[in-house]
Formats: sequence, structure tokens, C-alpha cells
Amino acid sequence: MKTILIVDDDPAQRRLLQAAVERQGFATRTAADGLAAVEAVERHADIDLVLLDLVMPGMTGQEALREIRMRRADLACIVLTASGGIDTVVQAMQAGACDFFVKPASPERILVSIRNALDLSNLKTEVVRLKKKAHNQLGFEDMVAAAPAMGPVVRLGQRAAKSTIPVLITGESGVGKELLARAIQGAGERAGRPFITVNCGAIPENLVESILFGHVKGAFTGASDNHAGKFVEANGGTLFLDEVGELPLDAQVKLLRVLQESEVDPVGAKRPVKVDVRIISATNKDLAKLVEAGRFREDLYYRLNVYPIEAPPLRNRREDIPGLVARFIARFNAEEGRAVRGCAGETMALIEAFDWPGNVRQLENAVFRAVILCEGEWLRPEDFPQLSGFAPIAPPANDAPARAPLIAANDAFAPQLANALAAAQTVDATPNLRIFDDGGHLRTLELIERDLIELAIEHYAGHMSEIARRLGIGRSTLYRKLREFGLDEAKFVNG
Repeated sequence: MKTILIVDDDPAQRRLLQAAVERQGFATRTAADGLAAVEAVERHADIDLVLLDLVMPGMTGQEALREIRMRRADLACIVLTASGGIDTVVQAMQAGACDFFVKPASPERILVSIRNALDLSNLKTEVVRLKKKAHNQLGFEDMVAAAPAMGPVVRLGQRAAKSTIPVLITGESGVGKELLARAIQGAGERAGRPFITVNCGAIPENLVESILFGHVKGAFTGASDNHAGKFVEANGGTLFLDEVGELPLDAQVKLLRVLQESEVDPVGAKRPVKVDVRIISATNKDLAKLVEAGRFREDLYYRLNVYPIEAPPLRNRREDIPGLVARFIARFNAEEGRAVRGCAGETMALIEAFDWPGNVRQLENAVFRAVILCEGEWLRPEDFPQLSGFAPIAPPANDAPARAPLIAANDAFAPQLANALAAAQTVDATPNLRIFDDGGHLRTLELIERDLIELAIEHYAGHMSEIARRLGIGRSTLYRKLREFGLDEAKFVNG
């Protein structure tokens, strides 16, 4: 929800503007004069737009506008005037105001002005972010990281940025390890220098050495030109080794030498090439276990794992989901020429309830698709077809987590499964039913069905008619399920 700061010395005008703005779904803050407005902007980072009266006692609106722009040049400001003097309005626009209207204005005029200003602000923010990314200057302020779980991550990253210490970022796939690596570079002395990404799991084994360290013309069949290699490309900047655990053992030996000697040996070259590269590695695997299994060199592990940072999965930082969704909507609006304003309340509740096993990457792709599918101004649940079959299950009455798992209704049995599971969790505080596997992902519907039928058989002492009725299916369907799942019908003597 966007927050609007309303600045007017007339209490009646403030109340009228506040009512008009809040009716449109915005949050509001108010200030009675220019000085209070400047203090509010300094104190509250959540302010997205300012409605600023130009004629006020003490600090005028013109003076307040200049002070606000000095503190937050990106903050959209709309000026209000009772007289409509063209000179005053021109001065305000030259000082950085994005629009104006004459009091009293209709709610429709106010809404149009606010929406246009917010759209323009979002577009400017996205342009700035893209420029910073293109120039390798993204910092921690560009990350959505307000959740408590991200606090230690940001602090560790900021400390790492002050040195060239090798960093190893761990975490599940899709949590944003590359963005964290870019922020570490952007907050340090190497900001603006090359940031080269290498996906170690996507390089063919016979080309690893050539791609990383380079080759000279004629070094092997097909080497028709000299190739510098990723280390030389990253000289003076940062080399990000994504999925470093996928590197073949032969390449690990050569990588270790590069880290120790700060020089590379291009394939076919007569002499090594000196490089000045900071190494940031990332993996979604447990490198220590790979070392034990003999699939990763222990000496290289210690060389890379000097400064470990673990990025939490999205399900552990749900507080960031609204901010991430807003960021993605703004970006895809700019890229695709769309005009989506945000998520409807029920849509955001659905998004926040889902566990997102693919983490931020999965959420990003889901929002991208939703923005393209959206036919109105707000994203609706039907714009997320991959979630439309999911329903939050009522939480159990014990000390289990408050956020319940979700069940996909993707066949005829699934609605009954969801209803029966909800009833089972309400009646029995400790049902013997696992929704997630050991890796934290949803188990298949077939396995959950089998477990639920076994649970129902145990709960209703094998009375098949009652079991079928409670599950919302016919007896013939129940017996068919028993056969499909290999359950022994002979022991159900009470049917």
C-alpha cells in the first residue's frame, strides 16, 4: 500500500484530502506546515508521494519542496494552490514538482494526479535501477531486505564489501545469491568495475578450462581466435562463480592455482597472465558433504569458504513478499508497457500463504505471467493460474506453524482431499499426514492421497461406507484407490 503525505495548514483541507485519498485505498500521513513535512520525510521512509500546499505560514511550500528534494530527490511531489497563479506553479515545477492542481479539486482529479505521479516515480526508479545494474553499481539499498531474516545477511554483506575477502554464498536455488553478490561489489571499492558471472553447472566439461582461463589461437581444434577467458574479463572487478560445486575435479585444481597465484594459464599460451579478481562463489549444495564424498577438493573448499553467507529461503522472509511483488510489477510494467497498479487484497493473501519452493525466482516468474495476463488494474487470484488450485488449510490446534501447507486441486479427488484434510486437522491435533518431503517440497498428490486414506481407515476403524462418505467419494472409487495404492482390502472387515 502506497503512503501519501498530505501537507496543508488548513485542518479542514487536510481532512478533505485525507478522506479523498484514503477512499482510493492509499495510506496517509499529515503535516500542518512545511517544517513538519520535511521532518516527516526524514523520519518516515515509507512515504511514496507528497501533496504539498504552496501557501503556508512559516516555511512556505516552495521552501519545503526544495528541502524535500534535497533529502529525497526520487520522492514525487504534487503541489496544491488556491489561486492558480501561473508563475507560482511554474516555479514549483522547476523546483521538482511533478504535477499541480487548484483547490478545491475533485476526487477524480486528485486520483488521476496521484496515479500518474506514482507511475512516473516507479518508472524513474526502474530506470535508475537498470542503469546501476548495467554499470555494476547495485547496492544493498537496491535490495528488498526488510525481513528480520535478512538483517544478518545484509550486515555480513556490508562488512564483506569493505574488503576483498573471498565470499561463499549458500542457499536454495532461486533465493537471490547473484543479487547479493552484486550488492557486495556495488557497496565496495570495485563498484562500477566488471562483474562477470559464470554458471559452473552449465559449462561443458571439455570447455571449462577454455571458458574460465582462455585459450590462444590454434590451441585445439576449433580455436580459430584468441579467447581471453572469464578471469581476464573480470580483471579489476569481481568473478561470480555460481553453482561452484558443479565444477569438475580437474578444473578445481586449476582454479585453486589461480586463487593462490593470481594468474591464469590460457590453453596453449607460453606464459601466464596476471589477474586482479575478487572471487564470490555461490552454491545450493553442501560443499562439506561433497568434500567428504570426494567430489570437491578440500583445499579449494577452504580457499572459497573464507567468509560464508547463507541466504534464507523466501518462506523464511515472508515480510519481503509484498515489496518483492511491488518491485516486480514496476519492472514488468516498464518492460512490457503494462499499467498494473498492484495486487488485490485476496491475491496478496494467496501469494503470502504459498511457500514458494522455487523462492524469489519462482515468485518473479509468477508475477511476470500475472502482469501479462491481467486485464484490469489489479492482479487477481485468477491471474496466478499456478496458484488458483491452492487453498490454505486451516492450521492445527497444536503448536505447529501458523502458516498451513497448501494442496493442489489438480484432479477430481483433490477437492475432497483438501476438505478432508482440513477436517482432519481440525478434529485431530496431530494427524499422521506429511504434506512436505524431507527437502521441504510438496509431496505428490498421489502419496498424500494414500496417506489420507490410511489415516481415514485408522480413524474410522475400517468402516468403508463412513470413510467414503467422509472423503466425499463413492465406495467404488475408494476401493479403486485401495487397489491403485496396493492397500490390502482383506483387513477391512467392517465395511
